[in-house]
Amino acid sequence: MIRSTSITVSTRGKGLYPFTRQVEGWLAKQGMTSGLLTIFVQHTSCSLVIQENADPDVTLDLRDFFERLVPEDEKHYRHTAEGADDMTSHIRSTLTQTSLSIPVIGSHMALGTWQGLYVFEHRSRPHQRRIVLQIIGE
Repeated sequence: MIRSTSITVSTRGKGLYPFTRQVEGWLAKQGMTSGLLTIFVQHTSCSLVIQENADPDVTLDLRDFFERLVPEDEKHYRHTAEGADDMTSHIRSTLTQTSLSIPVIGSHMALGTWQGLYVFEHRSRPHQRRIVLQIIGE
């Protein structure tokens, strides 16, 4: 059996935004006990990550690390039509992931104790990020 939907995650600028509960809520309604869940973000200037959900310093440190790794300096890039964070957002997205595959066991995502799902927003301005969820299972 295959089921699909999309959800929206609102961002307020650069950072990591949790959305595990939205996915868990949808998954619980599907009635599948096992399968494979694919999560895909339909944008090129943000990404998806599975990361620690217990200490908020982890997400802040990740955001700060990517600021150092890919600094916003327009003189280094040709693609700056939407500002200094335009090309850097595409680079950061390339270095991370735009899709995730997660096993579903016993009707739940097989995430570890401290793992959560996050949209990693690479743009400075707020956005509405559309995420496609698809489960194949039984």
